[in-house]
Amino acid sequence: MASTFHGIETSRRALSTQMAFMQTMGHNVANANTEGYSRQRVNASASRPIEALGFTKSNAAGQLGTGVQYDSITRVRDKFLDDQFRNESKDFGNWNVQSDTLGKLEAIINEPSDTGIRTVLDNFWKSWSDLSQNPENVTGRKVVRENAMALADAFNYTSKKLSDLSADLTNNIEVKSNQVNSITSTIGKLNDEIHRLEGLGDHANDLRDQRDLLTDQLSQIVNIQVTEMPDGYTINMGGINLVTFDTATPTTAASLADAVASGDLNSGEVFGTITARDRYVADYQNQLNTLANTIANGDVQITIPKGSVLPQGTVLNGTTYSGPLTSDITVTVQGLNGLQKLGYTLNSPLQQGVDFFTSKDGSPITAANFQLNKIIADDPGRIATSMRSETTAGGEAVVKGNNTLALLTSQLKDISFTFGAAGSGTVVSNGTIDDFFRSIVGQLGVQASEANRNTTNQKALVDQIASHKMSVSGVSIDEEMSNMIMYQHAYSAAARAMTTFDQVLDKVINNMGIVGR
Repeated sequence: MASTFHGIETSRRALSTQMAFMQTMGHNVANANTEGYSRQRVNASASRPIEALGFTKSNAAGQLGTGVQYDSITRVRDKFLDDQFRNESKDFGNWNVQSDTLGKLEAIINEPSDTGIRTVLDNFWKSWSDLSQNPENVTGRKVVRENAMALADAFNYTSKKLSDLSADLTNNIEVKSNQVNSITSTIGKLNDEIHRLEGLGDHANDLRDQRDLLTDQLSQIVNIQVTEMPDGYTINMGGINLVTFDTATPTTAASLADAVASGDLNSGEVFGTITARDRYVADYQNQLNTLANTIANGDVQITIPKGSVLPQGTVLNGTTYSGPLTSDITVTVQGLNGLQKLGYTLNSPLQQGVDFFTSKDGSPITAANFQLNKIIADDPGRIATSMRSETTAGGEAVVKGNNTLALLTSQLKDISFTFGAAGSGTVVSNGTIDDFFRSIVGQLGVQASEANRNTTNQKALVDQIASHKMSVSGVSIDEEMSNMIMYQHAYSAAARAMTTFDQVLDKVINNMGIVGR
């Protein structure tokens, strides 16, 4: 049997439910541009009718409805799209960092250009060619000295920039480690808050949005696997647990490097940073070191012409030479330094050449410590250009006009050097100095192009999935405004129905049963 006030109660429920619709719509509109916000909706259903089937059911026809009720307010979210986004986001983070690093390497190597190492090398070889035409010319010697110092400066500068880039990447790993710790700690706290709130029967929609946004950000930094448990998200990085309920496992730069070595960390920005530092930057630093050391001391085969006079006691290929050569000989010398020691300077008495390039600290030559020998820097006359001597009244003296050594040095530009043993990591093991440097530039160009291509492709995938997520979870202002009109009309209709029931009850209460008064 329906209550006298049944109609009023039905209208009250309608008003309450339509108000919930409008308030949720207002919340959606307010957060239309909030990052990570998921559209919310009210889940409404017809409330239980006044009489259910049973032994006490009255004989009244049909079941009289009691109106509407809203059961919950939930997010519109697709877990499959979330998983896809996080899976693609980690690869984008990896390639984006590698592409950025390779772009910086291209700027450091700076080729092709008019100011890079190759131009400095060309100027260096050309100055030797010019000096070979007039080996007694002091100006020509000073030009060789200045170009040699410029070459040393170019190696030093490039090496420092590579070292700075490596240090920046190392610092970035520490920054990313702290960022991971901040995110995982916050996710742990959100797990706890969501668990407590939803234990009371509510849906913690806004807190879940915050947790998912942080999880999406974490997925770009490191590769993660997310499992939703009754007490919240459990997040793992390979076999390493990062979050369990309200507990986060701290990471460090060292632990992340260990995770890369173990294979647990295999994508994301941190992986890309470590890969860029240990693979690309370290490789180009090593190759630059090889190039600098090879110019100074690398094995190179030359042909010394007949009539040349080698310094007393010179040993080449196991043979000791003394006096003028009776024929051309082909020998292997150790770079420009070894070649300089086969000739004579301008000074008297007869003076053997010295190492042309040395290291600043006495250790093996690298691009960082590569320098022109201070002896030559202070006195260009110590540059050896002649391979002839003559007997004079004052003793053995150099033939200053002889250009044999200067000519052989200028020809090193087109002669193959040995850059390293097989498997040493060099791009080419044998070739000219120009060949080696061109191979470095070519390798860098291919790697940068590949990283840029992968970054572009991966970003397209991430953007596509993000677009799908927005189409499902994003707020459409047009749709919400359309719904607002619908909710407003429904609310007005429910209010009008309540007014009608009130008028009917007023008639019953105030105007019936007054006959005879």
